[in-house]
Amino acid sequence: MRQMVLVGFLQAQNCTTLASAWRHPDARSDFTTAAYYQRIGQVLEEGKFQLAFFDDRLAMPDIYGGNPAEVVANGVRVVKIDPVATMMAMGFGTRYLGVGSTASTTYYEPFDVARRFQTVDHMLGGRAAWNVVTSVNDGEAHNMGREVHMDHDLRYDRADEFMDIVLSCWDGWEDGALIVDKASGRFADPSKVHRLDYRGKFLNSSGTFTVPRSPQGHPVIIQAGASARGKTFSARWAETVFVGYADLEEGKRQYTEFKTEIARLGRDPDLTTVNTIAYPVVAETRTEAEDKMALIDSLYKEVDGLSLLSEALNFDFKKKAMDEAFSKDELAGMSGMQAMRDRVMRLTGRDPTVRDFLEITRRGRPREAIVGSAKDIADRLELWFSERACDGYVVAGTHMPGSFEDFVRLVVPELQRRGLFRKDYAGATLRENLGLPIPRRNAWRLSPDFAGRTVQGG
Repeated sequence: MRQMVLVGFLQAQNCTTLASAWRHPDARSDFTTAAYYQRIGQVLEEGKFQLAFFDDRLAMPDIYGGNPAEVVANGVRVVKIDPVATMMAMGFGTRYLGVGSTASTTYYEPFDVARRFQTVDHMLGGRAAWNVVTSVNDGEAHNMGREVHMDHDLRYDRADEFMDIVLSCWDGWEDGALIVDKASGRFADPSKVHRLDYRGKFLNSSGTFTVPRSPQGHPVIIQAGASARGKTFSARWAETVFVGYADLEEGKRQYTEFKTEIARLGRDPDLTTVNTIAYPVVAETRTEAEDKMALIDSLYKEVDGLSLLSEALNFDFKKKAMDEAFSKDELAGMSGMQAMRDRVMRLTGRDPTVRDFLEITRRGRPREAIVGSAKDIADRLELWFSERACDGYVVAGTHMPGSFEDFVRLVVPELQRRGLFRKDYAGATLRENLGLPIPRRNAWRLSPDFAGRTVQGG
């Protein structure tokens, strides 16, 4: 029987995906400690979640107003510790939970990312995942020593080459390459260790990778591209994807289109799971849940939404009056999350205002929060899952660790009772728990859009 994927959506920072989360009276404040993340991981593992995933940016959301003062004073996602170190801390506090982290193809080097994540996969016994992003704004560019953020589609062109190199590195060692025979003095079989020589438009890499295959082959690849170019990239590379759909019918349509695109690229669509965002607010009764939601709503400040919109769209929203329409040039110049911009333009049917962006995106607030009892939440999750709008959910918490504790205590048993979610882990690796096979070497090169890019190596 088909069963759900559950992913915990996390930030290695002072709040959850909600900038207001740190203001919640029940939120822990020790977010710079290993104990904080290990407790969250243990809660998710108790609930048999397949994966905990750390989103990341390489800058504060300080484009708003042109300086960091307002976002720092209000704690709008301003602490961002390194997510790879954080995922290691969480992994060492758990046994079965998969742990994923974000790393940018625009600002890092492929060999570095390949080595770091393959090392983490070894250290965690095959439970690592890499969330592939191209980053979104000039603030990230400035922190990384660049003048401006690369154009949207060019970032994905570079990312395709980045993936060529990373996967070539991970395929550099065959299964069984290590011998480690002290008696014969033979350490490894050189016929099973392959040198890479890559020449691309954006990236070059020559050398022999230094980390052998991990217990699950290599880390699971996550992606969340929402633009047309981003969806093509996801269909080409991702093994699990994160999405946000406006409604059930839109979800069903996009789910079908995405799976069709995966098949067109020569991949098995059943081996890429599609997980949509869910903000559950659950209590013993619907009335209690509504009271919880009222508290969460009261914590939101307008600066949260405006600074996060500025970050996401690479445009300073403080330059515009609340009801002043954006010009066509301003809209065209938004180089960040273009799918967000396009949705607002489509739904307004005109040049939108700042208020339109706030109201439609609900940036900084729980988007379409699911509020109610365990039965209410399970009914909603079951509907989208059974109607094939998704394969699972990226569960976002409203405060930590309490919202995950409520979900695991109340909703997970109801999903298990309905046969929608497993009662135990299938194995020790993330691939086993996602139902994914160990990847075959060079299988990724068989896609019809590989187009013979210059990758040399065994």
